[in-house]
Amino acid sequence: MNTEQLQKIESGAGFIAALDQSGGSTPKALAAYGLDETSYSNEAQMFDLIHEMRTRIMTSPAFTGERILGAILFEMTMDRQVAGKGAAEYLWEDKNVVPFVKVDKGLAEEADGVRLMKPMPELDDLLTRAIGHGVFGTKMRSVVLMANKAGIDANVGQQFEIAKRILDTGLVPIIEPEVDIHSPQKGEAEALVTAAITAQLDTLPGDQRVMLKLTLPDEDDLYSGLVQHPRVLRVVALSGGYTLEEANARLARNHGVVASFSRALTGGLSAQQSETEFDAALDAAIGSIFQASAT
Repeated sequence: MNTEQLQKIESGAGFIAALDQSGGSTPKALAAYGLDETSYSNEAQMFDLIHEMRTRIMTSPAFTGERILGAILFEMTMDRQVAGKGAAEYLWEDKNVVPFVKVDKGLAEEADGVRLMKPMPELDDLLTRAIGHGVFGTKMRSVVLMANKAGIDANVGQQFEIAKRILDTGLVPIIEPEVDIHSPQKGEAEALVTAAITAQLDTLPGDQRVMLKLTLPDEDDLYSGLVQHPRVLRVVALSGGYTLEEANARLARNHGVVASFSRALTGGLSAQQSETEFDAALDAAIGSIFQASAT
């Protein structure tokens, strides 16, 4: 493990940029960026366009390690180049931003009020490739829709089961059991998720630590026990569909939690902007998220 990266993630100021939309969410991300489905005629062109968008973000003068701790990459981005070198290598070597990679393969159908992660038959190969690219950690997302204890325990249990495999390779997993912000039982579900995570943390062997990516909670500072837990390297929050303003306001009320925003980070960007306009919009978003993460 890279100790410089570890120190930055553990105690640095800033937040984590989530640039990891995958096949299912890419059309939405491109549409928000001003490129609708008439802009590409097949999946390959679609992925080329999203890579151009991500490259534009990563190479922007606004995007540096001064305010950004890390960035989560889609697997295909990790395997591509940015400015003449591997994307993960570019992030760390040129921008001082710690690289992570998304490892999940999407969501299974809903059962017991949750959506588990689909099987990951190629996980070992992906982790080996990630290590080869100098990646620090991983991210995997599952979803909680209702305050169903059995479903939530299964959801968080699956996350930790795979996290232990990831820890064994020396990578640091970001565990993300997202509570849907539209859940009619959001607050209750968040309390159950917090309890399930707390119980699972005690099962980690040795001195291993994980990161947590959680929904901005209805109860402020709900995650304070997790922030202080010796087995937790860092707690980060997802924007979950909240506007940038709402996400930042909620984040600022949760002490010790930093952002890991995707939609809220890129919401003001468009393909039609000039370089100056694009860099200014990105700089403003990064500045506001950095401030909200500093509480």
